[in-house]
Amino acid sequence: MKYLIIGAGGTGGVLGYSMSRAGLDVSLLARGPHLRAMWGQGLILEKMWNGACENVPVKAYDEEHYYDEPDVIFVCVKSYSLKEVIPFIRRVSKPTTIVIPLCNVFGTGGMMQTRLPKLSVMDGCIYVSANIKSPGWILQHSEILRVYFGPRKEEEGRPELRQIADDLNYAGVETHLSKIIQRDCLEKFSYVSPIGAAGIYYDVSAYAFQRPGEPRTMFKTMVREIMALSYEMGYPFEKDYVEVNLDILKNQPGDATTSMQRDVKAGRPSEIDGLVFNVVRMAKKYHVYMPAYEMVAEGLQKRGLGER
Repeated sequence: MKYLIIGAGGTGGVLGYSMSRAGLDVSLLARGPHLRAMWGQGLILEKMWNGACENVPVKAYDEEHYYDEPDVIFVCVKSYSLKEVIPFIRRVSKPTTIVIPLCNVFGTGGMMQTRLPKLSVMDGCIYVSANIKSPGWILQHSEILRVYFGPRKEEEGRPELRQIADDLNYAGVETHLSKIIQRDCLEKFSYVSPIGAAGIYYDVSAYAFQRPGEPRTMFKTMVREIMALSYEMGYPFEKDYVEVNLDILKNQPGDATTSMQRDVKAGRPSEIDGLVFNVVRMAKKYHVYMPAYEMVAEGLQKRGLGER
């Protein structure tokens, strides 16, 4: 199958590196110095946990010069960039193209489906911690690399989805073709939303959440609130995700922060609306009491960081 990854940052870069290294037919969409560096040296992946560093040749393009018709498009951009990529997806897609967003914000697939009604848009999420260290160079912080994707309704499934999962597993990406993708995405959301929200609220790195104290208590409380929200939405978790997420957290470097924290600190656009304020709106919609999220959202709003 012919794959396209839109976005070659921490998420799309690690995915594209793995697929390229395995010999799959994959192209990466990027821009600026990052794109030019990949043209010259390929894509470098550095593994923080063991210091290993390797580069692979990749097919990399900008929007203007990509003319292929991919079978599968992985969307690996921040939520605030989604509107920008919709016209490009319309241009390069054929009727059978499958679109799989691997984004942080819950509900991305459904939102994209309304804007791409002629295509099959799945939902999906990815567990990976990485960032661009320098142009053409991705730093992966921990070994975890896991993808979940699938249709929101059984009748929206496609036979090609099994092949996509097989290809990703062949590339060394632990991949699950989900039967209840809404729950799987909410489970991932139960980590990325609380750690990002509490990280900004307290202005701390992972180390503050790895030891007893107020930030860790807040993180655990916010995870439980996401679990309560998921239950009311009809997708109850099958595990205690406080413990699951603490296991993920303990494997992160102590100085690690989330991309949302880094974006806010740098004054760049961020996913704060989708990861924090939209949770408060969802709580009201489903009548779920979420005092920790209310407190964090109110505190961030007072700092001029968003609208409830």
